[in-house]
Amino acid sequence: MKFSGKNVLVTGSSRGIGADIAKVLAGYGLKVWVNYRSGEVEAKEVAKAIVDAGGEAEIIGFDVSDEDAFVEAIKRIVESDGELSYLVNNAGITKDKLAMRMKVDEFMAVIEANLKSVFIGCREAIKVMGKKRFGSVVNVASIVGETGNAGQTNYSASKGGVIAMTKSFAQESAPRGIRFNTVTPGFIATKMTDVLKDEVKDTFISKIPLKRFGEPKEVAEAIAFLLSDHSTYITGETLKVNGGMMM
Repeated sequence: MKFSGKNVLVTGSSRGIGADIAKVLAGYGLKVWVNYRSGEVEAKEVAKAIVDAGGEAEIIGFDVSDEDAFVEAIKRIVESDGELSYLVNNAGITKDKLAMRMKVDEFMAVIEANLKSVFIGCREAIKVMGKKRFGSVVNVASIVGETGNAGQTNYSASKGGVIAMTKSFAQESAPRGIRFNTVTPGFIATKMTDVLKDEVKDTFISKIPLKRFGEPKEVAEAIAFLLSDHSTYITGETLKVNGGMMM
């Protein structure tokens, strides 16, 4: 995979899919800024794994839903490296509950963390990347942002918003040479799916043409492609990484 830029910020990369995204991108030669909100120990472990494998990484702690903190973090990266070449907006939360029982603050907490944070990151990326007229951003949404899901009205709304918002950013930033794309993972093997009962897993897998959950690295590789020089004529698109569930 070829990259013309030199560094990337991956939000929410101290654990889960984000950690794999960070490791995969570092493996392609990018300096990775590993973001965490509360998992400093885990972030250091991810960074250490990258460095031990011959890559370059630094950790950077901030809450992605805090506008001032996000702006300052990007400022720190640019002051350190002279640029921000790539951004992966991966951080997010869930607060699942049936809509009829969901409080407004439970709805808005997920919107703040999953949608508002992506807006801030994308907006600031345009400002920084526009100076060099180069850059690529990938926003991590979800299959439920396309299909909806019972008990996840807030999460579905936030991820559906990410998909639509990414297209708007792509249109605004194209004249500046900056690309914006989205990936929508389906069922991925993580700690969240590990705790599911076998019968529940079997029900989900029966709906997946490839008959298995995806691996975090498979999502990471899809993101690497969209960031890379191999996709320079792709912007405003949504790449589905779901084993064929939406075929």
